[in-house]
Amino acid sequence: MSALAAPNEVVTRALLRQVNVPGLDRPAALITLDNGFDHTKPNSFGPGGLTSLDEAITAALAANPAFVAVTGKPYVFCVGADITSLPQLADREQALEIGRLGHRVFARLKDSEVPTFAFVNGAAMGGGLELALHCHYRTLSGGVAALALPEVFLGLVPGWGGTQLLPNLIGIPAATQVIIQNPLMQNKMLKPKQAAEMGIADVLLEPADFLERSLEWAAGVVRGEVTVTRPEVDKDMWAGVLYFARQTLDQRLHGAVPAAYKALDLLETAKDADFATGTAAEDEALADLVFSEELRSGLYAFDLAQRRAKRPAGAPDKGLARPVTKVGIVGAGLMASQLALLFARRLQVPVVMTDLDQARVDKGVGYVHTQIEKAVSKGRMDKGTAAKLYGLVSGSVDKGAFADADFVIEAVFEDLAVKKQVWAELEKIVKPEAVLATNTSSLSITAMAEELEHPERVVGFHFFNPVAVLPLLEIVRGERTDDATLATAFAVGKQLKKSSVLVSDAPAFVVNRLLTRFLGTVFAAVDAGTPLDVANSALDPLGLPMRPLALLQLVGPAVAYHVGGTLHAAFPDRFGVSENLKRIADSGQPIVVDDQINDEVAKLLVVGDQPLTAEQVRQNALDALAQEIRLMLDEGVVAEAQDIDLCMILGAGWPFHLGGITPYLDRTGTSERVAGRRFLPHGVASLPA
Repeated sequence: MSALAAPNEVVTRALLRQVNVPGLDRPAALITLDNGFDHTKPNSFGPGGLTSLDEAITAALAANPAFVAVTGKPYVFCVGADITSLPQLADREQALEIGRLGHRVFARLKDSEVPTFAFVNGAAMGGGLELALHCHYRTLSGGVAALALPEVFLGLVPGWGGTQLLPNLIGIPAATQVIIQNPLMQNKMLKPKQAAEMGIADVLLEPADFLERSLEWAAGVVRGEVTVTRPEVDKDMWAGVLYFARQTLDQRLHGAVPAAYKALDLLETAKDADFATGTAAEDEALADLVFSEELRSGLYAFDLAQRRAKRPAGAPDKGLARPVTKVGIVGAGLMASQLALLFARRLQVPVVMTDLDQARVDKGVGYVHTQIEKAVSKGRMDKGTAAKLYGLVSGSVDKGAFADADFVIEAVFEDLAVKKQVWAELEKIVKPEAVLATNTSSLSITAMAEELEHPERVVGFHFFNPVAVLPLLEIVRGERTDDATLATAFAVGKQLKKSSVLVSDAPAFVVNRLLTRFLGTVFAAVDAGTPLDVANSALDPLGLPMRPLALLQLVGPAVAYHVGGTLHAAFPDRFGVSENLKRIADSGQPIVVDDQINDEVAKLLVVGDQPLTAEQVRQNALDALAQEIRLMLDEGVVAEAQDIDLCMILGAGWPFHLGGITPYLDRTGTSERVAGRRFLPHGVASLPA
């Protein structure tokens, strides 16, 4: 074990106690996993934790129990391996050892002659879920908030039996969904009911008395009064499902995520191989991936999303924040309506929308009510909460409704003159300490506030669409924004459950500036004569969530052209204005139809005679990103490169295997070639030098 020493490991102890269960002639052995902290620091397994579990299993079996059960501390079963220790592994042999240790300890539950149960009371992810899969039976609480095998999302594979046990329990289609598809869908979690329907759990129980009911149910199984039946796994479709999954990966990722392909190989092994052979293959795959650049980028991205996002760099003292008891929203369009619902749900305070006429106001309030009704009908919201939200959201054509608001945000047309006019009117109405926030995507906060009597209370509050889904919030400090306003903005962002990043008042801020430069480079290649399909597929090797033209369609050609114009005015040497993009915007036609380029749009283009290859397009785009990021850091748009990556991950959905973007630019040599130096030191999101 000395080779696996983890000096920084927070050891999860396996605490054993004997429990008398009515109807059994001898006690049951209950092992509770507990690292000594509350639910905010979940249980995980390093070498110390696995050793503790091993010792607890030995002691439990020695007592000749009626059954052995494993459960977790309140709200948490176990979230798997201690991934923070992975970069500390010195060599491949150590990686193999940690895989073998987990397999050996968990297999004791699988191979036990005494019945074994997992009482999954809370979050169970990765190795935690694999531990449960090794038990003969599983109960699951309906209150579990996180249930998944997320390893592929980080750049790993389920390495403690998951790829072998799960498909042979629930079938290859569902296992492929859990192990590959869900992780690649922004790490989608399973709902308890869904997991039970799949067959991952044998019974779904209410959370209020979960442990008591689990013990009763287990006793029924042991006495033979409860029979657990599991459908036979259909192996005839195995090869076909994996063939289709591989094709899907090729179309979407183009080889960019090695872990996904390793997982496919392991699932293929699980069809016919014995368990020892399959788990040995897991060990080898794990050892290969631990020393991959993709995993280091994934761990770096995970740390950003879990740590840095919760402690924003540069945020002022939260004690300066003012209370917000009422919110005003200028506008009642789609974005404004989404904001109204979000503010009402999270802040639980009155929210009032205004617009130019009653019809628009009614439409905005109606949208909110419709979304509430949908949430109730789908079981995502109870009727009491819905009734409260109905009462909190209102509309008015009179901006006087904002007189007692503490926080007013505008979501009107992206035009500086319009926004300045809105604030000039509102400043005469709202109270002196009210925060004035703008959801602008590219305009200057400083310019917007320059003619106001109190410009210090204006702040950028830039959401990403769809508002309810994307977690990023760019909080923009204008030249005269004061600390109290900024602190209030960060406090509100936290209440909204958004991840806030402090951004200086620079054109288009972070995400839109980088995406505009990126798309602009791709479209410049089209203008030069590069076929649309070549330009569109050029970035495939990065494994981005969508191709450039699909992204352009999502943003909207008109919006992209407008933002591009703003950036062209600020940086004409780097941001061009594409007349072809304007033609597309003016046509109103979709660029992509059913994942295919629209031929009618292609006919609108006027192009040159100097086409680029896909490799040239890709390199130009990467070079442009590297140059722009270095300039943004030099300008102080954000504190560090980590904030750039956090913004791209949370605001643009760029994948963990890229680490956002700067680790990828570093490992491909683009950073040093274009900007003269790396963005991150060796070993931060990459292997040590």
